[in-house]
Amino acid sequence: MRIRKKDSGVFEADLTPMIDMTFQLIAFFMVIINFAQTEQHAKIKLPESSLVKPPEQPFEHQLVVHLTREGRAIISGQEMAIDGLRITLDGEARALELTQSRVSSATVVIRAHRNAAAGEVQRLIKKCQESGFEKFALRAKGSTDP
Repeated sequence: MRIRKKDSGVFEADLTPMIDMTFQLIAFFMVIINFAQTEQHAKIKLPESSLVKPPEQPFEHQLVVHLTREGRAIISGQEMAIDGLRITLDGEARALELTQSRVSSATVVIRAHRNAAAGEVQRLIKKCQESGFEKFALRAKGSTDP
């Protein structure tokens, strides 16, 4: 004689797909956070200003150039003297042209250290202009004073 087991009526759901999806979302947000921080650099402490305002519309093509306190430029993670920046800027200009964009449509975002000399910022702008860049934006931090 066979003995039948009684059905307990408890159903257990398979949580594997939900756990998998949770880990995928965590990985997705970690990648997004890293992309959002690409514009920042640890050596650069931006100046504060009460006149800071965000751009009216996002830049179509932007090239971020950091300027250290010592007057050295950092572009694409490489630190170099401003005079040696021309080769990198020409490469960026060629890359824009390959994507059917004009160099004059790109905006160079300059993130200069608060103690960088104004003359160094001007030299950096002049070097960018030699490569065909025409639009510039300077980054600053909003003042904490009301």
